[in-house]
Amino acid sequence: MSIETANEKVAIAESVPAPLPLVAVVGQPNVGKSTLFNRLIGQRRSIVGDEPGITRDRIYGEVDWGGERFSIVDTGGIVPDDDAIIPSNIFKQAGFAIDDAQMLIWVVDARQGLTPLDEELAKLLRATGKRVLVAANKSEAARVEAEASEFYRFGFEEVFPISAEQGIGLGELLDALIQGLGETNAHANEIDQRAARAKELRLAIIGRPNVGKSSLLNRLMGEERVIVSPVAGTTRDAIDTVLETPEQKFRLIDTAGIRRKGKTGEMAEKLSVVMAMKSLERADVAIVMVDAAEGVTALDAHIAGYAHDAGCSIILGVNKWDALENKQTGTVSEFERGLRDKMKFLEWAPVITISALTGQRVERILPLAIRANQARNLRVPTSRLNAFFEDAVSQPRGGGAPAPVKGGVSRLHVQYMTQVSVRPPTFVLFTAGGKPGLHFSYVRYLQNRLREEFDFFGTPLRIVERHRKTRSSRKG
Repeated sequence: MSIETANEKVAIAESVPAPLPLVAVVGQPNVGKSTLFNRLIGQRRSIVGDEPGITRDRIYGEVDWGGERFSIVDTGGIVPDDDAIIPSNIFKQAGFAIDDAQMLIWVVDARQGLTPLDEELAKLLRATGKRVLVAANKSEAARVEAEASEFYRFGFEEVFPISAEQGIGLGELLDALIQGLGETNAHANEIDQRAARAKELRLAIIGRPNVGKSSLLNRLMGEERVIVSPVAGTTRDAIDTVLETPEQKFRLIDTAGIRRKGKTGEMAEKLSVVMAMKSLERADVAIVMVDAAEGVTALDAHIAGYAHDAGCSIILGVNKWDALENKQTGTVSEFERGLRDKMKFLEWAPVITISALTGQRVERILPLAIRANQARNLRVPTSRLNAFFEDAVSQPRGGGAPAPVKGGVSRLHVQYMTQVSVRPPTFVLFTAGGKPGLHFSYVRYLQNRLREEFDFFGTPLRIVERHRKTRSSRKG
């Protein structure tokens, strides 16, 4: 294996990747193109506002969905017959994007309905001969969603009611979009597979002082690249070290021991705690180290909570297992029960007993981290998620019977669910009727069922409720 530390400048020869398929987002001004673009790339790259014509130049990004990657370009609002200097330049820039793109997403305003300008744009887009997916935006209300079907009149077969603002319907849009990328992606996929293998998995090692974080890093690296000392607080900076194995490239992040805020007297130590918590924000997987000899403490649970709140996948590493005396057959199970009792919120996190000093079971950590990272990047296909919803949500509760809510019984119905993001996997539950606020036991039930069905190993699942009031609930 080859090793590269973060502060070393190492020239790495890489293949020049083939260009990804390009999808252009087009439409008239102020229909939500930039909001959709930002939502799809997961960043705020395009400026969003109510004033028409904010986006003037082409803005590019990348989208990864269902294992397929493509480039996407946001364009300014198209006004074909406008001779003003800025609108005509916007039209020119949009024309370049349309020419370069393999596929087009035409964003229309479902609230506004059909307009004469849409008629003109439909003619323009049909003339390209390219595949056009119509995104009927602002379809939050059921009435508007139903009326979005009028856009089929333009002759495009694929119309998707969506809300770019709330993320509604984007899964269906993207599922349909990537179906047409297969041939375009044929050459790019070969390079993508190599790139995926080369992509770093950011693995943070966290814990309270002197639990063996640096010792574990050295054991994983196979040599001493970090100072190891029995004196608590030796490591003050977050240290990055790159480790390459045949299966995966890792960026190992060793952090300073996290103390309680009241225990950090020196400014340098306070800063190191802040840096350790910052490291979690950029980590994919966190190994939360626990001292087997000292047992699980409230601070261990507190530190694990930081990793959970940061959305990291988590592996609980019980270190110094070799130092535990009088071990018996049931010692591991007994220790794990105590650990689970202190960290009830991490019932899904795998536990492994190790010795960084002797290397006992350390070789199992990296495969677990790879599996956890794959789970945190898993996006469930819409068809499978719909089937899961019917089985786990609709059927057990009598075809849409009320779900339990905070504070007692309510006529709260779960209508449907969709996955809106990964890293960590996040699902939105759309509810109606009664007062919003699903009971935590119901959320936990759904999380457990999702784990059973889709093997979300070692990764947190986030479930967000979006509530819509019905007419009867408004009257009440």
